[in-house]
Amino acid sequence: MPFTNFDNRHFTDAEKTALNTTLNALETALAPKVANLSPEERQQYGSVNEQNKLIINKVKDFRDSQPSLSSPDVDWTEFQNDFNTRAFLQTSIQRLQSLIDGLGNAKILHDWDNYQASLTDYDFAKYKFSTQAQGFETKVKEVGQFFTGGNSGVTAQATSTTAPVAE
Repeated sequence: MPFTNFDNRHFTDAEKTALNTTLNALETALAPKVANLSPEERQQYGSVNEQNKLIINKVKDFRDSQPSLSSPDVDWTEFQNDFNTRAFLQTSIQRLQSLIDGLGNAKILHDWDNYQASLTDYDFAKYKFSTQAQGFETKVKEVGQFFTGGNSGVTAQATSTTAPVAE
C-alpha cells in the first residue's frame, strides 16, 4: 500500500503548541526525579535482569506474607518505596515508548513522502534540462550528486527516464 501525501497527519500550529507545552510540563515534572548516570555508573549498576527480578519479587512476597522472616538490616519502607516507584517507572516507560514508536513511525512515513516528492521534482528538473529550459542544469547537477555513482555528467543524468536509486 503506497503512502503519500499525509495531509490529515500534519500538526496544526495549535497542536504543536499544545504538544510542546505538554512536553515542557513533563520535563519539568520529571527533572527532580531523573538520573544521569555516567557510562561507568551504568556499567556498575547495570540492569536487573529477569532472574534477579524474580528474586526481588520472591523476597517481597515473603516480606508481605511472613515479615518475621525478613532481615532487620533492610529498610523495608525504602524497599517498598523503591518497588512501587520501579513499577510506576516501568509502566510510564512503556507508555512513553509506545508514543515514541508511533511518532517514529509517523516520521518515517513523512520522510518517505518527502523523498517521493523530491524524486518527482528531480525527474521534472531532468526533463526541463533536456528541453534546454533555463536554470535547470545546476539543479540537476546539485541533486544528481546524491545518487549512486555521483554526478557522472549532466547529460547522462538528465536523459534517464527513471530516478536513480538512492544510496
